[in-house]
Amino acid sequence: MSLNASSSESSFIVLDKDVKISSVHPSQDPQYIPGTTASYAHEWTKQSLGGGLKTQGRHFVDHWGRVCMLRGANVSGCSKTPVNHDPSTFPESHRTVTFVGRPFPLAEAPVHFARLRRWGLTFIRFMVTWEALEHSGPGQYDNEYIEYIRSVLTLLPEFGLTAFVSMHQDVWSRYSGGSGAPAWTLELVGFNLSALEETGAAYLGGVKVPGVEADRGRWPTGYQKLAASTMATCFWGGEVFTPKLMVDRNGEKVNVQTYLQDAYMDCFDYLLKNLADLEGIMGFEIMNEPHRGYINLPSLHEFDYNTDLHLNDIPSALQSFALGAGYPTEIPHYIRSFPFPTRLSHHVLRNQDGKKVWKKDGPSGGACVWEMHGVWGWDKLKKRPVVLKESYFTKHPLLGKKVDWYQDCWYPFIKRWADRVHSIAGKDKILFLEPIPNEFCPPSWKLEHQPNNMVFAPHWYDLNALFAKEFGNLSVNVQGLSRGMLLHKALYWGQKSARKNYQLQLGNIVEEGYKSLGERPVLLGECGIPIDMNSKEAFKSGDFTWQEKMMDALIAGLERNLIGFTLWNYNPENSDSHGDYWNGENFSWFSQQQLDVMSKLKGSLGQLNSSLDEGGRILPAVVRPYPAKVAGIPLEFQYEMTNGEFVFVWSNPMDITADSKIGPKIHRPPMGNHPPLLARETEIYIPATIAEHRKLLIEFGSGADKYDWTYDLDRQTLFVVQRDTSPGTKHSIKVRFDPPLESSWELEPPSLALSLLRSFPRFWLSLLVLLVALAWYILG
Repeated sequence: MSLNASSSESSFIVLDKDVKISSVHPSQDPQYIPGTTASYAHEWTKQSLGGGLKTQGRHFVDHWGRVCMLRGANVSGCSKTPVNHDPSTFPESHRTVTFVGRPFPLAEAPVHFARLRRWGLTFIRFMVTWEALEHSGPGQYDNEYIEYIRSVLTLLPEFGLTAFVSMHQDVWSRYSGGSGAPAWTLELVGFNLSALEETGAAYLGGVKVPGVEADRGRWPTGYQKLAASTMATCFWGGEVFTPKLMVDRNGEKVNVQTYLQDAYMDCFDYLLKNLADLEGIMGFEIMNEPHRGYINLPSLHEFDYNTDLHLNDIPSALQSFALGAGYPTEIPHYIRSFPFPTRLSHHVLRNQDGKKVWKKDGPSGGACVWEMHGVWGWDKLKKRPVVLKESYFTKHPLLGKKVDWYQDCWYPFIKRWADRVHSIAGKDKILFLEPIPNEFCPPSWKLEHQPNNMVFAPHWYDLNALFAKEFGNLSVNVQGLSRGMLLHKALYWGQKSARKNYQLQLGNIVEEGYKSLGERPVLLGECGIPIDMNSKEAFKSGDFTWQEKMMDALIAGLERNLIGFTLWNYNPENSDSHGDYWNGENFSWFSQQQLDVMSKLKGSLGQLNSSLDEGGRILPAVVRPYPAKVAGIPLEFQYEMTNGEFVFVWSNPMDITADSKIGPKIHRPPMGNHPPLLARETEIYIPATIAEHRKLLIEFGSGADKYDWTYDLDRQTLFVVQRDTSPGTKHSIKVRFDPPLESSWELEPPSLALSLLRSFPRFWLSLLVLLVALAWYILG
């Protein structure tokens, strides 16, 4: 098609050799026919974007000024565990592990990427761990693994995908009960790996035999235990809190903080140098779910019940110190309960053999690091530990000044990291950053602490459903209750109310981000649902209705807040018996169990190949329409999965330089300061699973004569071209299907009385949740 723009070289931008794209989108031509370009809505290649993705205010935008609404998945939960993990030799075999083949064998990558493309989940949070990169020892990088992930990520543009690479960690390391750092980091500080469990310094049950956990949901308690808390404190604040902990680096003694942070940065540099040139990599994330360790801990005698999970053995910091130092110690043991989530059951004597967790050849000479620094001591007469410096972790031990983890640790670290990323990978790379889990964006995160091209990428889960692994008609706003919300406002009955509940909680996270950061993009880096909820009933019955409902409520909440997201998680290794093969978690809505992807796939890897759906679960809730590339500013989007209808509203930008009167509101975005809009075409992803064999019924709010459109089933894309480009003009589209979709469940729940008759156990479960919330509200 000919263009009205000049055919001279100035009318094109050059991406690569022999690849030219018009500096204005072809849809600017008045004679343009919708869908004429080769692009599809959920494609993020340079060709389809006119270059790479950029950030502008709260939005991602392409070269032509279109707002890009990204959604996708974390790939993958199995990347936390090496392919050759052996429970019988864990943790001693840590230097010979390999992660080559995580998240999937290279030969299978095209099938997985084609599947994610068909499902419209083309924005990937690609997980790597420090252990995967540097398990053999300091500075010894696994080049075979690097070459493997480079080969995998090279394939992304072929399937329209883009990714940001996230350095993942939970509870510091697999060797302290989570994932992330290599084992040698714990040995560096002085931990004896073989004594971690016996001394109560770590809970390893959920990683030693992946996917099997005697007490579900226990792994987060590892954050309070000696190993993870000490490692995080040394990493973030060793120079302040462990100044005597000096380690050898090439013949020179350096503080453990300097050693660990430099090693982490150097490892990330190596990753950057090997991946940054790939077209499919648009950014990087410094660290998953950072944690303070002991920093800012107000008391060594207890942890906060309202913020720190109390389940199974919960020694205080002081008791952990004593256990690690080889003193048999009686500690509290918590069990699940009513009306509180857990309660103190009894006390147990641990480490009866008096084993020490500290190595004699470590930097502390076999002494407890915290005893070495005078934080506590052992009363030989009374035979018990005593606190010597109660406020040690709340203020500088020498200067006496209050310590703030964000100001003193996090902001300086991310500035240093951001400078190195942009120096190595280029200033166009986007940086993803998040706060401590379950916390709002701190008010101190002002402009001076924000690196260029920053995206705020917090996480959110329904903590009530997550802890109980239950979901029914009654949902609870735990976020609100923990912040003083009135009880009657925190309880929600039915599916519509669950959507409102999640929309409210997610909206609070987004708007608090805008308040602190200003106009920065917000993207939810993790969110998901436990597939093994409700006592794993669905694995027996094959009925995943409740999982589908919960996922619908979650994604509806995200859609209504107009933010992108990467769901947790797409895991080919998932199975009913072992879940995601890590700490008893089971979040993947795709399971390769009894599915051989290479032999079972029928046909090509095209978007209409329905055999790609095999192994998928709750797909009606996951695979849903969304506006992907918007010629304007999104204002509202709502999708009803029970019938397939959706409404989308957007606006042309306005010719103003600032919107000083507009606060940080989700549905009142700034209409000015937008880059020039050089396209009239909006691209909406509509999955073939919905549109195939159905007729699209389309209504425009301001008259059909003002729009041209076409739907291309092969590309799963609705192309809409707006004729009115006047500044500030609003556009709206409503899409229905004939015949409409049919849902297997009711949108509105029956009354409480009818629920009692239909599902007696479920009714009492809902009542139990209600009473727990009531007790929390009254007593909390």
